[in-house]
Amino acid sequence: MGARMVPKWYRMRMAMNLRLTDEEARALRAQAEAEDRSMQDVARAAVREYIARRDHTKLVSSALDELTPRYRNLLKRLGEA
Repeated sequence: MGARMVPKWYRMRMAMNLRLTDEEARALRAQAEAEDRSMQDVARAAVREYIARRDHTKLVSSALDELTPRYRNLLKRLGEA
């Protein structure tokens, strides 16, 4: 069976169910109330922040992969100082 085409509008704004434990739901509700925001807004902000941190980690890792061999001797001397 061939791959189904997913309409662009579906990918742009997709609904989903998020199943939380009772503890997670209480914490989310408390945070939303503290910020006077909806639980959805707080959860969406958390997802965006999580993705941004992961992207940053990948960028730093990539930079280290490139720069470490170039500065290996310098890093070794700094480690011995």
